[in-house]
Amino acid sequence: PSIAAFRELRVADVRAFMAVRRDQGVSSRSLARTLAGLRSLAGHLEREGYGETPALRAIRSPRQGKSLPKPLAIGAATEVVYEGEIADCEPWVAARNTAVLALLYGCGLRISEALSLTRGEGRMAADMLRVTGKGGKTRVVPLLPAVIEAIRDYIRLCPYQASDSEPLFRGVRGGPLSPRIIQLAMARLRSALGLAETATPHALRHSFATHLLSAGGDLRAIQELLGHASLSTTQIYTAVDTERLLEAYAKAHPRA
Repeated sequence: PSIAAFRELRVADVRAFMAVRRDQGVSSRSLARTLAGLRSLAGHLEREGYGETPALRAIRSPRQGKSLPKPLAIGAATEVVYEGEIADCEPWVAARNTAVLALLYGCGLRISEALSLTRGEGRMAADMLRVTGKGGKTRVVPLLPAVIEAIRDYIRLCPYQASDSEPLFRGVRGGPLSPRIIQLAMARLRSALGLAETATPHALRHSFATHLLSAGGDLRAIQELLGHASLSTTQIYTAVDTERLLEAYAKAHPRA
C-alpha cells in the first residue's frame, strides 16, 4: 500500500480490519498492540510531512479483560517450597532457594522484596519481618516458624560472610542473588513436579493470598500483608476463589 492510501484510510476501513483479525482469533491485547503500531507509523509520517491519518485517532483500542491470578494448589505450593532444588546443586544453594520460595509463599512477598532483605534482617528474623515494597512503602509481615527455620538454615550453610547491611541472599559467586536464578530454579521444579507453566515465583504470592482467603482470611488483612495500596487490587482474589467454588459445585452437584 502507498502512503497516500494509508493517509486516506476511513474509520470503516480500520474497523473492518480489526473485525477480520478478531474473526481470525486474535486477542484484544494483540489487536491493541497492532493499533498502537499503526498509530506510531501515522505519527512518524505526520512528523515527516506526509500528512495525517485521522481515522486511526478516531478508533478506540479494544477493551482488555482482566486476567485472573493463577495460584498453585495447596499441596503443589508446599511441595515446591520444600523441594527447594531438584538437581545436583550444593546444599547451601538448595537451602537458599528454599528460603526464598518460603518467603514468597509463607509471607506473600514479591521476589524483589525477598531479594532486597539484608543479612541483618534475616539474622534477626523472629516472629515479624519489616519489608519495603513498591514506592518505598514499608509493612510488617508475620513469619511462620518454618520460614524462620528455612532462613536460619540458609545463613548457617552460606559460605559467604557479609555485613548486616549487605543483601541476605547471595549468588554462587558471592554477589547479590539475581531474580533470574530463582525463576530458573522454579522452572526446574515445575518440570520435575509436572506443574503448569503458570507456576512461577510470583504465582506463590498469588497462592499465599488465595489460600488465606479460601481459609476465611479477612480481605483487608490480606491487603495489608500483600502491601497493596488499594483494596480493589486485592479484590481480584475473590474472583479466583469464586471460580473455584463454582468449579467444585459443577463437579459435585448431581444436577450441575
